[in-house]
Amino acid sequence: MSSTPDRSGVHQAVAQLLDEVVTESEPKEIVDASNLRGQVAIVSGASSGIGRAVALTLARHGMHVGFCFLDEGESSRAAAVEVANDLRQAEVRTYFRACDVRDSDDVRAFVSEVRGELGGIHVLVNNAGIGRDRALWRMEDREWDDVLRTNLDGAFYFIRAVAPHMRAQEYGKIVNITSVHGLRAEFGLANYVSSKAGLIGLTRSAALELGSRNVNVNAVAPGYIRTTRLTAGVPSEILDRARERSALGRLGDPHDVASVVLFLVSESARHITGVVIPVDGGYLV
Repeated sequence: MSSTPDRSGVHQAVAQLLDEVVTESEPKEIVDASNLRGQVAIVSGASSGIGRAVALTLARHGMHVGFCFLDEGESSRAAAVEVANDLRQAEVRTYFRACDVRDSDDVRAFVSEVRGELGGIHVLVNNAGIGRDRALWRMEDREWDDVLRTNLDGAFYFIRAVAPHMRAQEYGKIVNITSVHGLRAEFGLANYVSSKAGLIGLTRSAALELGSRNVNVNAVAPGYIRTTRLTAGVPSEILDRARERSALGRLGDPHDVASVVLFLVSESARHITGVVIPVDGGYLV
């Protein structure tokens, strides 16, 4: 009897495994997040996309969730109500309202309201962000200011607002949603790249300043993630190029990001702080 392996069978098995990897739509959670049950999380910009996925993932693990959203009219308000209903179906409490993250007073008031309604603050996920793409020599002051104030100032205002509470209780988890564009520039994104690179710097500074009080501060850097806003606002040729540049040959899913956030706020990541984790399918490779 020959001991030579059946190469066609091996190739077929490998092809099947690769096909299963490519078609897997959502990651399977393997993090022990049992300690999160009953804790309170704030997620900014949670009415859609990555923020929504993060809020629902935390709720499925027993966290009460306070979230804010940008009020852009009836559709955005309806989306926020839908997220709140989904959170309640997970049998957790929620508090939500529109909040202008560029307004430090509004952010401070929202944080205070979440503490009062839900009983504390243990986790903060800074997800709110916008883009206003244009070549830098054509970029207007408003397009620069809006992006920097939303993506960077907003995160700073939230961290500053929750820091006293987390320091006093000597416990806290902060995750900033930055971007691969905070690590690699692309044409037409000077404002966005600057805001996300600044958010990485803020992450490291906050990790250094809050670490002595057992507060972990980390960042997640998504690549191109399938969301309504992305597919509606980004030309198809750019999405095709993103797939081609990705080692995995696909766009990510919001749950890919939410799973990493879950890990970072769990005790599995208790000794990790000040880091940036790309969730980009190998876009930066």
